[in-house]
Amino acid sequence: MEKAADTRQRIIDAVLRIIGAEGIAALSNRRIAKEAQVSLGSVTYHFATQHELLRESLLHFVAQETQHFTELAENCARADGLDLAGAAEMVETVAGGTAFDSRHIAPFELYIQAGRDERLRAAAAECFAAYDSLARGILQRLGLPDPERLAGAVVALVFGQQLRRLATGSPAEDLVDTLLLLTGTAAGGTGCDAAGRPRSASRSC
Repeated sequence: MEKAADTRQRIIDAVLRIIGAEGIAALSNRRIAKEAQVSLGSVTYHFATQHELLRESLLHFVAQETQHFTELAENCARADGLDLAGAAEMVETVAGGTAFDSRHIAPFELYIQAGRDERLRAAAAECFAAYDSLARGILQRLGLPDPERLAGAVVALVFGQQLRRLATGSPAEDLVDTLLLLTGTAAGGTGCDAAGRPRSASRSC
């Protein structure tokens, strides 16, 4: 017999897939049950309201993403030490390797929904706090000044560039170059190379 936690997870995964593919308006308990391959009663048993479903789905996605990114940063730091160029390479790997499937489009839908539904704003704030904390930790490892202030700007930049990439199909390298410019300037870089990257953090071509 499937455990309750497994059923709950299947429901959350189904919600993210549906939202990413068709938007929040496509959600219904019947549709969720079909997508998750669970009984209709299981949906209402685990989640009393749609608001609870949306909140838990958003928090779950961000928890998984921040865990993944934190592990990447820690592995990089343990292996070679984390410098600006190494951090940029890590971002490029993550951004370039993340396919914009329905599950990764879903959070953008949920953040927009939080603008319409104030009950989701606490969850959205918790999510961005997790991203800020992750960015702050990486910036501290890099030895950049004032990581507390810079972290929010880095997170906003990543989200904005990822949204642009989603909408236009622009390459992940655009995100990396912009991050290098921002962090290189904060670190007191000595100008940019021909590719627009700070010379202090330039990668080999």
